[in-house]
Amino acid sequence: MFHQGEQLAQQKAGYQRVRFASSTTMPEQHRHFYQALQTFYLALPGENGYPVAGLIHGAVGLIDTPDEGHLSLRQSALDALTYLPPLQAGMAFGGLGIDLSNRRRNRVNGLIERCDSDRLLIAVQESFGNCPQYIQRRWLPQQDQQRTLQVEPLDALDADARYLITAADTFFVASHAQRQQESGGADISHRGGLPGFITLRQGRLCIPDYTGNRYMNTLGNLLLNPRCALLIMDFHQGAALHIQGRAEIDWETAGTGRVERYWTVTPQHILRLRQLLPAAGREVEYADSTRDTREE
Repeated sequence: MFHQGEQLAQQKAGYQRVRFASSTTMPEQHRHFYQALQTFYLALPGENGYPVAGLIHGAVGLIDTPDEGHLSLRQSALDALTYLPPLQAGMAFGGLGIDLSNRRRNRVNGLIERCDSDRLLIAVQESFGNCPQYIQRRWLPQQDQQRTLQVEPLDALDADARYLITAADTFFVASHAQRQQESGGADISHRGGLPGFITLRQGRLCIPDYTGNRYMNTLGNLLLNPRCALLIMDFHQGAALHIQGRAEIDWETAGTGRVERYWTVTPQHILRLRQLLPAAGREVEYADSTRDTREE
């Protein structure tokens, strides 16, 4: 079931009869998928009113699914993300699992049910799969026990931050909408393209919105609450930028090829994250759908 913002976004985009293939529990194949992952992306409501986007990385066993209605994460991996808000029962939670080596991804959203000393337990409210479009295939190194996350607040986008943005081929966007009619809450989704697909215009990030599943989960959330968080990845260095800002969707300007529209984000709070992941080097295989986007 789609919430009011998603329905409005579908109408603005001219979509009709969109069917949302979601479940309130995780299918068996999704449970096996999560349990085999070493990296997991997440969204939480932040203390400053903006969502927070993050990722945890570790050995297999990082994620468990004790039953079809619950997902649990290793607490020590979450503790390493020192910029996350304090976790507590009842907090909205958005989760995204991606295996970049085979471009498979699934989403799971819900509420934090319990915070124990060793595990965080999530009660599942929505579980659904996503197609492999725009996912760049790469192979992340195994967990490096020597890494310690370094967090540097920035007053503005400096030269290194601007370079990371314009060189990025992948980012994740956290959004949040008030839950209504069994839909909504915290969400995190993937965006990908060739390096340069994010551009900077007068201090704002301009992002193409490519043809997708028509669910409009992210843009629907942004219509109800324009505050979002972008986690822009530098897999080569194992680093990222975390940008909280306000989004604006341009429904009037049509793109070309697979680009259907554009949206912009005006940065409000910026963090540079170093040693977020083990450095992966430059080996990457670009998705055919991404390559087609730039050639049309």
